[in-house]
Amino acid sequence: MSFLKEIQRRRTFGIISHPDAGKTTLTEKLLLFGGAIQEAGAVKNNKIKKGATSDFMEIERQRGISVSTSVLAFNYKNKKINILDTPGHKDFAEDTFRTLTAVDSVIVVIDVAKGVEEQTEKLVAVCRLRKIPIIVFINKMDREGKDAFDLMDEVEQKLGLTVTPLSFPIGMGYDFQGIYNLWEQNINLFSGDNRKNIEETIAFSDVKNPELEKIIGQKPADTLREELELIDEVYPKFDRQDYLDGKLQPVFFGSALNNFGVRELLDCFVEIAPSPRPKDSETRLVDPKEEKMSGFVFKIHANMDPKHRDRLAFIKIVSGTFERNKPYYHVRQKKNLKFSSPNAFFAEKKEIVDISYPGDIVGLHDTGNFKIGDTLTEGEIMSFKGIPSFSPEHFRYINNADPMKAKQLDKGIDQLMDEGVAQLFTLEMNNRKIIGTVGALQYEVIQYRLEHEYGAKCTYENFPVHKACWVKPNDSKSDEFKEFRRIKQKFLAHDKYGQLVFLADSDFTIQMTQNKYPNVKLFFTSEFE
Repeated sequence: MSFLKEIQRRRTFGIISHPDAGKTTLTEKLLLFGGAIQEAGAVKNNKIKKGATSDFMEIERQRGISVSTSVLAFNYKNKKINILDTPGHKDFAEDTFRTLTAVDSVIVVIDVAKGVEEQTEKLVAVCRLRKIPIIVFINKMDREGKDAFDLMDEVEQKLGLTVTPLSFPIGMGYDFQGIYNLWEQNINLFSGDNRKNIEETIAFSDVKNPELEKIIGQKPADTLREELELIDEVYPKFDRQDYLDGKLQPVFFGSALNNFGVRELLDCFVEIAPSPRPKDSETRLVDPKEEKMSGFVFKIHANMDPKHRDRLAFIKIVSGTFERNKPYYHVRQKKNLKFSSPNAFFAEKKEIVDISYPGDIVGLHDTGNFKIGDTLTEGEIMSFKGIPSFSPEHFRYINNADPMKAKQLDKGIDQLMDEGVAQLFTLEMNNRKIIGTVGALQYEVIQYRLEHEYGAKCTYENFPVHKACWVKPNDSKSDEFKEFRRIKQKFLAHDKYGQLVFLADSDFTIQMTQNKYPNVKLFFTSEFE
């Protein structure tokens, strides 16, 4: 198959939502259709030993939440689909924001009973900023919830989207009978007992056909006809270009847990979703069709396999082909590296691939060469934009609870920080280590992983800081900067890369500092070079 055909076949997308809207369940059902798994584990019930295929860290199985982005790939209708399943929990938002730099489109999952929740609002705002095409999936239609039209209004108002339904529910909750697929003009009936198998659909090109009453009953048939007329009058017609430009968002209804409405979503998705899109670097726009390889690291994960202390750097291929054993240029380190066993993923199963195309996610074994945001090329000096570290909002001293294991603790902290789980700051005054995170749950994850993966125990102490500001003086030799350093010495630290950071205890302090030292610039993300 030619290079261009391979690009056209790729669909790389992320699934985002508020926790518990059913994101991991949906991911699993998509895999079921792709033939990648034979049977779905009941994801909700954490007592079942199986757990969801895409949640592979121990702590996720215990808590029943996804804490790290996993990558899953499968083939469906001759398309190669790469799903990035992101954590929904707000404490892991940073991981999700970074993942959004690596996707070409997004599916937003919304719970029929709860409607649009705050985490969804934040994530959709990031997608709109980057003009990422969005499809909305309204989940859990077999439960009682809000009216379909009210939900679509809410999506429009709260998320600022312009929607058009491509499937529509027949009844809801107890009366839920199925889905009318506007995209293909057929009806899919819900039997309520198809958790494990894939059901048949009934082609139905004409809703006025009296057969409809026989299938779903008189009253539901009348209601459906009225609703479809209303849709026709109120919502814009679906236009693929508008969807690709981020101006129009198609909506699907279904129940992921009961495997319902998922096929409609997937069939339409493979037809309309974009193949890999051009990406901005600091020097130019890079087109996927270019011959020369380029790609960037958007995630690093340590200990994918607890038996081998390995680190994997996840690379999104932007252009060209990535070949095994071929040397590529590491832009930040200014050196060539080659990789003998690049991995492709299926949840925790990995296989070695000889060649990857734009849109693919490749896992590279890493001995410490990579950090998030690094770019690989065939020699061109450029780096891709928009993969920041955010200023943490929680800070704690980290103490070693077992003096015999100091080395293991250092190594563990070092590797977890590379992964972008949290950020490490070392105080200038006394070299005490402080861990900053975006969400408080991260501390538990760090403590748990240090103990189970590195055999090191730690304790925390509160450190009253409001925000970390990266410091960039206009002139590092000026008297003003020297005075700033002297006055603020108790609150100065260095991050992992040796950049100077000012740990401010309140917004007021930040403002006062900026007024008093106008030539010392403070930044809330570390991407200010």
